[in-house]
Order: sequence, then C-alpha cells, then structure tokens
Amino acid sequence: MTAPDAKRAGRGRAAAVLLLLAGATALSALPVWLTTTGTNALAGTVPVRVTGMQVAPGIVAAAVAILAAVSAVALVGRAGRWVVALVVLACGALVIGSAISVLADPAAAAAPIVATQTGVGHLAGPVDVTAWPAIAVAVGVLDVLAAAWLIVASRRWARPTRRYQADASADAPGPEKPADERADWDALSRGDDPS
Repeated sequence: MTAPDAKRAGRGRAAAVLLLLAGATALSALPVWLTTTGTNALAGTVPVRVTGMQVAPGIVAAAVAILAAVSAVALVGRAGRWVVALVVLACGALVIGSAISVLADPAAAAAPIVATQTGVGHLAGPVDVTAWPAIAVAVGVLDVLAAAWLIVASRRWARPTRRYQADASADAPGPEKPADERADWDALSRGDDPS
C-alpha cells in the first residue's frame, strides 16, 4: 500500500469506527433500562417498562451527532478534525452523563414515565435497573476514547481533495492561453462556454 493510499485508508478506518460507535450508542438506548409498577384506578397494579430512549433521550441525539461526524471525517481539513473530535468527545460525555443520572436515581427517572402510562405519578413498587445503563456508560467511555484516538490518528491523514473547489487563478484575467482540448471539455463540464 502506497503512502497516499494508507492516508486515505486512515480516514476510512476512522469513519468505520465512528459508524460502529454511532450504532452502538443508539442501540444502548433502545432496550428496557428500568422496570417497576404503578397503580391505575381501573387496572390496579400496572407493570411499567422504561427504555433508555424514554429516560435518556440525549443518547439518541449523541448517536445522530456521531453519525454526522462519519461523513465529516472524509471532508475536513486540519482544523476540522479537531471539531469532529470535540463533537465526538461531547457526545461521549453526554452519553455517560445521561446514563449515570439514571443510575443515580432510577426512581426519579422512572416516575414521569409511570405517570404517563398510569395517570398517577406514584410508584407502586421498587425500580429494578437492568444492565443497559451500565452498558451505555461503557459505550460513552468508548466514544470519549475514540475522540482521543481520532486526534492522534488524524495527524497522518492526507489533506482533503481540492478537486471540486473553484480555481481562482483560472478566472483571473491574464494573457490568452493556447487552445487546449482538455481545458475546453473541463469548461463544458463546469457549464462554461469555452468559445
């Protein structure tokens, strides 16, 4: 593999890692995090299952932001890679903070969902916590570590291509250039009339 190919592969590897992290982050919020019971005047005791999306919606937002970072990795230059890394770092911190807040007080996290499902905000039983909030914390730590890795790995990346950027020197007035068939075809591709 040549050096330019290795540099392009580095960006592709980073995009693949971020894509996996976005998926893992989103998936950690989908399962049931809390189970409890509430009371309802008509049904009596009602079992309530609370997903991570219900008690920690910021995790899904973090997953979407990491997914956006996947496409940004291919396009950014030197300064942009820092922005991408900071976005991934902030997403990881958001995931960790959201999951820890649920673990710190599961009853308070479950109460609004119980109120929505039963019409009464009081819990009728204890709140059982599944392993998923802890898994979400671990995924958030992976997000933070990926941000640090992104900063280190991106130093070896090639600069983004200038292929689709306008060439200012081509539009500058100057001496007449000799006719060039390729240049004429390029001008036609851009929508310019070379004649």
